[in-house]
Amino acid sequence: MHTSPTQAVVLAGGQGSRLRPYTDDRPKPMVEIPGTGVPIIGHQLSWLAAEGVTDAVVSCGHLAGVLQQWLAEAELPLRVSTVVESEPLGRGGGLKHAAARLPHPDEPWYATNGDIWTRFSLREMAAFHTERDATATLALARPRIPWGAVETDAFGHITDFIEAPPSPFLINAGVYVFSPEFTALLPDVGDHERTTFPRLARERRLAGYPLPQGAYWRAIDTAKDLTEAAKELTAGRA
Repeated sequence: MHTSPTQAVVLAGGQGSRLRPYTDDRPKPMVEIPGTGVPIIGHQLSWLAAEGVTDAVVSCGHLAGVLQQWLAEAELPLRVSTVVESEPLGRGGGLKHAAARLPHPDEPWYATNGDIWTRFSLREMAAFHTERDATATLALARPRIPWGAVETDAFGHITDFIEAPPSPFLINAGVYVFSPEFTALLPDVGDHERTTFPRLARERRLAGYPLPQGAYWRAIDTAKDLTEAAKELTAGRA
């Protein structure tokens, strides 16, 4: 029998330079989705709690105090603690630093990037992870290409225009399930996506969970992403 993780790390230390001026006075995960009155991290923590998470560790960096103050004042559906990197540790080091604060080091855990707004079943992803006996599982998204695509025939005539088609490639969606032993494989300083993940892939211990058809997923990187997210919310898709 597998049990879904009840603990998670949220990586919320990014500068969010492409989201200026919104991020001039707050870290990226504190930017509000227009029309909701709730910052991105608020949506994330509600989602994690709904998926059975009882404890979250938020890794802060840029303007950490703003995020910590909001967490202290908000009515949150789960227990939240924060860690702040005193010096930049890189993505892998930051993840390891935060994981050290999880309440159950001998149990699996989720991790999510602090700028992702998504909804899908984490429990199903955890079951997928267990079935494959993986050390780490990445959620995989198929984002829409931001440009219109053109189809041509062999002779070079244009046959069709496709507005914002889905990418032919799957990408790392920024949501993870990790087995307890994963933490020790992380670098103290540096990027796990260049060290730990490739090593696990070579050993066939890294799994990829494609987001279910119709699952909502959006990375909030630019002001345009905020506008699109608000539109999708109004349309009832988010």
